[in-house]
Amino acid sequence: QVQLVESGGGLVQPGGSLRLSCAASGSIFSIYDMGWYRQAPGKQRELVCTITSGGSTKYADSVKGRFTISRDNAKNTIYLQMNTLKPEDTAVYYCNADVLIGKFQLSTQQYWGQGTQVTVSS
Repeated sequence: QVQLVESGGGLVQPGGSLRLSCAASGSIFSIYDMGWYRQAPGKQRELVCTITSGGSTKYADSVKGRFTISRDNAKNTIYLQMNTLKPEDTAVYYCNADVLIGKFQLSTQQYWGQGTQVTVSS
């Protein structure tokens, strides 16, 4: 099985910054797309951003210009640098990965982390 472990969440003031990490481990042959999602209480889980194995990125309009996703393929890890944080960024942030667990597998599988809490408040 593949495990994704998020870290770096916490409490920050509006305008502050946080850096989230997501490390993948387990039976991994290759990781393709990875991304960050978030969910606030009573709201739907929403896509924050994605990054391909080649480094191509996409961002939700709500975070564009403030958040940056990156990855370190050697460490099977992605990061989310969050700057100029706003109260509406408060949510549990989840890591997602599209993983090929063996070179003879026909397709990749999706895996999710357990989430890390980000709270932006004065």
